[in-house]
Amino acid sequence: MNKAKIHYLYHDGFIVETNSHILIFDYFNNSSDSKSRRLRDGVIPEEIFSTEKSICVFVSHGHEDHFNPFIFNWRNVNPDIQYILSSDIEIKDTYPEHRLISEGDSIQYDQIFIKAYGSTDIGISFLVKVDGINIFHAGDLNWWHWKDESEEYNVEMSKAFKAQIQRLRDEKIDIAFFPVDHRLEEYYYLGGQYFIENLFPKLFIPMHFGDNPKITQSFAERLKNFDIDIVIINKRGQEILF
Repeated sequence: MNKAKIHYLYHDGFIVETNSHILIFDYFNNSSDSKSRRLRDGVIPEEIFSTEKSICVFVSHGHEDHFNPFIFNWRNVNPDIQYILSSDIEIKDTYPEHRLISEGDSIQYDQIFIKAYGSTDIGISFLVKVDGINIFHAGDLNWWHWKDESEEYNVEMSKAFKAQIQRLRDEKIDIAFFPVDHRLEEYYYLGGQYFIENLFPKLFIPMHFGDNPKITQSFAERLKNFDIDIVIINKRGQEILF
């Protein structure tokens, strides 16, 4: 069986280690309350990059809670790190070599297949096929139903979200990182439930809840009758095994 070890870092940030690759998604919070630099505190230490494994860093869009240019400092430790960035990100000349990717684009390199799907905010979502595991990181793709928005807005958002999920229907997804956002109040579950009902990932990992991880328990309890493994996040640095 193909396996992966995952650490929840913060918000939409995760590090995924497979047999021969290390994948890092939407890492921006580079400090911890304990001031320590350990994965178990939600911070990536430099020693992670002293490895024979291939390392790929993904950024789904340019919002500051998803993108921190600090990630480019890692190249000083390991010059072979690859960066895959959404094309909405404003690029500076000081950034090292990287690849920009837009919705519909795909990249194949070093035994990794990457395809960019859309979002219902800015940027993209990622489908990554690596070491026999299919990983989907949604970025800000979600069914954003806001109570203070107009009914027309929310209907259009519903349509846009469902259209994106339709495009994913032919994909097998093993691990899904997907927003479960407490700010949506009673509508927090809409996107995640629809994703599960239509795409059937083996492992569903909630994200995009900031300092409110309890929402992940509410989500898991709400969907307890679904035949799917839904992770309850308790803290930064939490280890998840697939």
